[in-house]
Amino acid sequence: MKIGIVGLGLIGGSIALDLRQLPGYTLLGVSRRPETCQQAVARGVVDDASTEFALLSAADVVFLCPPLGAIAQTVEALLPHLTPKTVLTDVGSVKQPIVEAIAPLWKNFVGGHPMAGTADSGLDAAQKDLFVNRAYVLTPIDTTPPEAVETVAGIARSLRAHVYQCDPSAHDQAVAWISHLPVMVSSSLIAACLQESDATILELAKTFASSGFRDTSRVGGGNPELGLMMAKYNQQALLRSLQTYRNQLDHTIALIEQADWNALETRLQQTQQTRPSFVD
Repeated sequence: MKIGIVGLGLIGGSIALDLRQLPGYTLLGVSRRPETCQQAVARGVVDDASTEFALLSAADVVFLCPPLGAIAQTVEALLPHLTPKTVLTDVGSVKQPIVEAIAPLWKNFVGGHPMAGTADSGLDAAQKDLFVNRAYVLTPIDTTPPEAVETVAGIARSLRAHVYQCDPSAHDQAVAWISHLPVMVSSSLIAACLQESDATILELAKTFASSGFRDTSRVGGGNPELGLMMAKYNQQALLRSLQTYRNQLDHTIALIEQADWNALETRLQQTQQTRPSFVD
């Protein structure tokens, strides 16, 4: 099977690295930068690479891995080079606007979102086994051919990911809670620390910062473009989650102001008990 990958960054490069280790796949990469194409071939990330979409004319499946805001325009430029049977799938973290834009243009489009990543970007950030035991969400709609869905699901399973299917809108509301909200909260944590007016205290905070701060600030220190696209393309769901979070934060502030330690302890016990249902 010939697999095309548009965008040889963290996700596209990681998909290519894993599929290159498996029999039966030929990897074709497209990047805007000639240097990235050259590096991808030289490192064995893909079999061939080009800045031209014509390279993908023989692809059976094409993974769309550019920045979220560029996916729709990328498809418009790509379509003249594809055969009618080519399956398109994206890796964007927001699904409804992408599906609404692309599905009318290409019948064999399957919305996708591998729930994996790091704070780094670019081809150098690509790594093997990035998707192992991670959720890989597909968001087909009524008009999506089942065989196209199964083709993408089969590739995702070969990456050793756990494949799930849901409605594009339901996906966006769910990831607003567990992906997009954490980015904004984490970013706000870093911004709040920078409001410390005493330079000595601020430097001490930077010196003392350890695992707790590292864990909670990680996604806020990631790719700014990705965070911006989350907010822009999932605005309403993200606002809903942010407003609910603000209400919960106000409630915590009130408990501390009132020195209601019993209620605060109960709250912390509840969150301690609930967390494993999300992450374990």
